[in-house]
Amino acid sequence: MKHPGRLIAIFLLLWIVTTPCAEAQKLVVSKEKYGFFLEGNRRFVRIPFELHSNLILVPVQINGSDTLRFILDTGVSATIVTDPAALNPDSLRLTRKVSLAGAGEGNSISAHMAIDNSLSMHHMKANHHNLIVLDEDVLHLAEYVGVPVHGIFGHEVFNNFVVTIDFSTKQLILMKPGRYRYRSRKGDRYPITIEDTKPFTNAVALLADGREHPIRVVIDTGAGHALLLDKSSDERIQLPEKLIRTQVGRGLNGVINGSLGRIERVRFGRFELDNVLASFPDSNAYGSKLPDRTSRQGNIGCELLRRFKVTMNYHDGYMVLKPVKRELRETFEHDMSGLELRALGNDLRAYQVQHVADGSPAAYAGLQEGDQLLFVNDRSVQDMNISELYKLMQKGDGEEIELLVKREGKIFFTRLVLRRLI
Repeated sequence: MKHPGRLIAIFLLLWIVTTPCAEAQKLVVSKEKYGFFLEGNRRFVRIPFELHSNLILVPVQINGSDTLRFILDTGVSATIVTDPAALNPDSLRLTRKVSLAGAGEGNSISAHMAIDNSLSMHHMKANHHNLIVLDEDVLHLAEYVGVPVHGIFGHEVFNNFVVTIDFSTKQLILMKPGRYRYRSRKGDRYPITIEDTKPFTNAVALLADGREHPIRVVIDTGAGHALLLDKSSDERIQLPEKLIRTQVGRGLNGVINGSLGRIERVRFGRFELDNVLASFPDSNAYGSKLPDRTSRQGNIGCELLRRFKVTMNYHDGYMVLKPVKRELRETFEHDMSGLELRALGNDLRAYQVQHVADGSPAAYAGLQEGDQLLFVNDRSVQDMNISELYKLMQKGDGEEIELLVKREGKIFFTRLVLRRLI
C-alpha cells in the first residue's frame, strides 16, 4: 500500500526564558514518583498508535484530560502542547514566558512553561512533568495531518525506555532499559549517539554513479519524508538533475520550502533502497537555523523507517532494524496531481486547495487555490480523510481522477490525469 507523500517535520532548536515568575518556585514536594515510569512496575507495555501522513500519533492525557493526540518525535527535546485549547487552563500552572525558534521561514513563536503536570500514555506515566504550551495554535498541524493534533513530544520517552516501533501492527513497545536484551533475531544492530537530545547515526550512505558517500543523519520520527539532505552542510552533496519545487515540511517557525528529487540508491544499514525520494530544503528555512549544521547532513524520516521494525535503545547507544519485506519492495512515490490540500471544518473533512503546482495535472484540470473539493470519483470527501485523498493522488501514472469542485459558490466538474512529477 502506498502512503501519502505530504511531509511534516517539526524541529525545536532552542527555547529562551524571557519572563521568570515567582510561581516557578512553588513546586509541591510529594512521595509520588517523579519523571517517566511504567505503571504497576510493569516490565514493558504495548501502546497502539495511529499513522497519518507518515507521522506517529499516540494517545496522551495531561492532568486527567480527555485523550489527546501527540506526535512522537525523536527530534524534539521537550513536551510541547501545540493546541492550548485542548486543555483546561485551570489545570495548568503557567509560569515563565518562553520563545521558541525552529525550522521554517517565519519568526520565533511565543509560549509559556507549565510546571508540575501529570502525563499518561496508557500504562506509561509521568509525574511532576514540565510542559511548553504555545500561546496559540500557530502550527495548525491538524489541517495537514487530517485529524486533531494537540502536541509533540519524544525525547523523554526514548530517553527513559527502550522503544520499539512496530509499523506493521501500529504498536509501540516500551521496556525498561535494564530489562531489554538484544538478540540477532530481533534485527541488525547499529550504533547511535545522542547529541542535544537527538539520535544520530552513521549507518547511511548515498550511492550514485558507482560512488559511495557516507553521511551522518538524525533518526527523526517527526518527519514524514524518507530522506532529507541539507546540501549546505556538505559540498559533496549534489542536487539530482531532475527536481521539483515544493513545500518539503513545516517547522516551528512555519513553512519549509525546497526541492524534491531522487537519489539513485541509499544504503541504510546493510539494506539498499532504489530511487529514494529526497527533500532538499532551502537554507534560509532549515540549514542556516541549525546550530550544529556541519555535524549532520540530514535526517531519515518515517517514509523510510516504516519499512522496518525499529528499536531505539538510547541507554546502550544502538538501534535495531528488522526489515518488513513487503514494505521494502514498495517504490517511493510522491503526489502525482500537483495539489496541496488543507483539511478544514470541525470534523476536518472539508478540503481546500492550498496550492497548485505550475504545469501539473491539477493546473491543466483548471484547479485553483481556494477551490473546495466536494466529490472524488463519485465519493463524497466527507467519507474520506486527507491521507486517503493523497493515496488516490498517487494511484499511478495515467490514472484519471474525477472531481466535483466548488469555487466562489459555483459547482463544476473536472478531470485530472495523474502524471509522475518526479
